[in-house]
Amino acid sequence: MVYSKVLKQKTRGDTDIINLTEQVAVVIRESKIKNGIVVVYVQHTTAAVTTSEYEPATLQDLKAAFEKLAPEDADYQHNHEYDDNGHSHIRASLLGSSVSVPIENGELTLGKWQQIVLLDFDNTPRTREVRIQIIGE
Repeated sequence: MVYSKVLKQKTRGDTDIINLTEQVAVVIRESKIKNGIVVVYVQHTTAAVTTSEYEPATLQDLKAAFEKLAPEDADYQHNHEYDDNGHSHIRASLLGSSVSVPIENGELTLGKWQQIVLLDFDNTPRTREVRIQIIGE
């Protein structure tokens, strides 16, 4: 069985980090799938999905790490040819657009501190589409 749903998520940009865990859990309950896998996928080139501890210090550390890896004020070719968000594309590419998590007995099998998070690296607020697809029985 396959169950899919698209979530619309408003973001602030500038490495906005949003906890999607409860929204994903709700979709799993809606699906009535008890055992399988859920894929959480953002279909944008300036946003990413991963797992992380969702507490203020870790969120600040993540933001600082991305600023070191792909500084906003660096000279990106993309900025010269298109728009001023080259850093956003690099950051999103480094992290990736999806995460997969096993489902057992209708529940996400995340670790004690793991949460599913969306990171919006763009430099303006957006409404992001996050696709949730559950495969199982």
